[in-house]
Amino acid sequence: MSQRREPIEYAQASAEVRAVYDDIMATRKTDWVNNFWKVLAHDPPALRRTWATIKEVMAPGALDPLTKELLYLAVSASNGCRYCIASHGAAARKKGMSEAQYSELLAIVGLANHTNTLVNALDVPVDAQFL
Repeated sequence: MSQRREPIEYAQASAEVRAVYDDIMATRKTDWVNNFWKVLAHDPPALRRTWATIKEVMAPGALDPLTKELLYLAVSASNGCRYCIASHGAAARKKGMSEAQYSELLAIVGLANHTNTLVNALDVPVDAQFL
């Protein structure tokens, strides 16, 4: 059973939470904090830990920023997370994702879910050449 929590706005946030909000805004070069963080703020250690992990994983690395957002968007679509689809869809568009890329991404997600279901249901053994 889930319990909906209301977002904690900056003005009502503790100093600990405000520090994370400030880092989110500075890192993202924005003047607002989205609802995911505001709801997570009910658990300040989880807020701090999750933000630190996202900063680390989504930072520049071997994968370019658009690819990282596309991957996040694909997993979010597969998991049916409406909020994450909206959030990371907007981020991917900001980083250059076109509508054609989004359509192709969704086609791949649908295909992978279809074939994964068949492979799992049929218990297909992994080919030796793939190992």
